[in-house]
Amino acid sequence: MANAPSSRWLKSTEWLAAQLGKPDVVVVDGTYFLPTQKRDARAEYAAAHIPGAVFFDVNGVADHSSDLPHMLPGPNQFAEAVGQLGIADTDTIVIYDGSGLYSAPRVWWTFRIFGAKNVFILDGGLPKWKSEGRPTEAGDVKRPPRAFRAEMDTNAVAGVDDVQMALTARDAQVVDARSAGRFAGRDPEPRAGLRSGHMPGSLNVPFTDIVEDGRLAGAERIAQVFKKAGVDIDKPAITTCGSGVTAVVLALGFDALGKPLPRIYDGSWSEWGGRPDLPVEKG
Repeated sequence: MANAPSSRWLKSTEWLAAQLGKPDVVVVDGTYFLPTQKRDARAEYAAAHIPGAVFFDVNGVADHSSDLPHMLPGPNQFAEAVGQLGIADTDTIVIYDGSGLYSAPRVWWTFRIFGAKNVFILDGGLPKWKSEGRPTEAGDVKRPPRAFRAEMDTNAVAGVDDVQMALTARDAQVVDARSAGRFAGRDPEPRAGLRSGHMPGSLNVPFTDIVEDGRLAGAERIAQVFKKAGVDIDKPAITTCGSGVTAVVLALGFDALGKPLPRIYDGSWSEWGGRPDLPVEKG
């Protein structure tokens, strides 16, 4: 099927439409917007969401002891938050966002590293769902609380020390999903107080280069984009971005090419660009 999703973790709108209402299938609105976009994800959810979908607050289900945006919570905090949303680790979980393919992969990855096995991303997200004339509903969805048994896969996450080691030892590629303008230091960062530029030795694959019409591009296109950027898909990688969101879109790109998921640098540029002791390059 020419229009089939390019990753095994993507589910079609047709598939989801047939699953709606099943007790062990949970739809999750994982919409998040950058502060500069001046859009309110929760308000947009309340106005129109896929029937039965619960709202996952990327900024809310986070480590609030960190001054960095939406860093991963601990397993207990995650289990409590998603259990209150009515989600169990044994459910089939389908996540979408209001942009098509932007923040849903981050939420998918978060559920995965806390132990959910059957968690997927809606191919094309809410825009595709709406464009096909499928139903939406307004208001909040309340599901009965469930037990989510969370165990964290810490190996899936890269810290600043891991990134520094990778850049020094060259044992893993560091691939940055931000725009070419931000990577080169020509464009300002959307968050105040951050330096412009990139980590010396990192590679740039803007996540938008592997997204077409709100969907993950095909494997051939992804392979071309990675190759042009100098990424060797057969070598280990750490993906990074502005705050650990679109780095996961690049991770899906590796997966679509049959490669292991790279580690995600959770702090991303919000951490690196805000630390004067870490080197920054421009150009």
